[in-house]
Amino acid sequence: MKRLYFALTFLLLAFVPSQSSTPKQALVLGAAQYNGQPSPVFRGRLEAALRMYQDGLVDRIIVSGGRGKGDRYSEGEVGCRFLAAHGVLKTALVCETKSRSTWENLIYSKPLLKGEPVWIVTDEPHLPRALLLAQTLNIEARGWPVKGRFSKDYVNRERLLYALAKLGLTHAP
Repeated sequence: MKRLYFALTFLLLAFVPSQSSTPKQALVLGAAQYNGQPSPVFRGRLEAALRMYQDGLVDRIIVSGGRGKGDRYSEGEVGCRFLAAHGVLKTALVCETKSRSTWENLIYSKPLLKGEPVWIVTDEPHLPRALLLAQTLNIEARGWPVKGRFSKDYVNRERLLYALAKLGLTHAP
């Protein structure tokens, strides 16, 4: 009986996939930047990722976000510059600079994740939708909610977009 127990235990350990590991990288979803400076919302996301890095929770940060119409800078480059100025090693930073929506943040960042799990860092109201979209793209992700004061309009917009994404009706920004 003991042999059977050990044999079954060995088979389970050898062939059953283990639970995913804790992510060692963070993906900061873009938000507005103003002439090379992060908006207050974007700054909150960046500061959360900075704390994760300083606390040793992550050793790599991907900052995602492109240029808005008429912008001189992309959110990705502004975010990377902000983090580097606050002590994150440049070798620990990856800047995605093409995306213009949450869906594109994830699409363009997916190859940069190297198939490894990731913390998605974004505002608390935005996080459920971001995680749902990541799941749709087969990105293994956990959420890191950034608290703040968010307008009712923003919270309601995110709830609506989450519901639409859950129904598969949109990949809205």
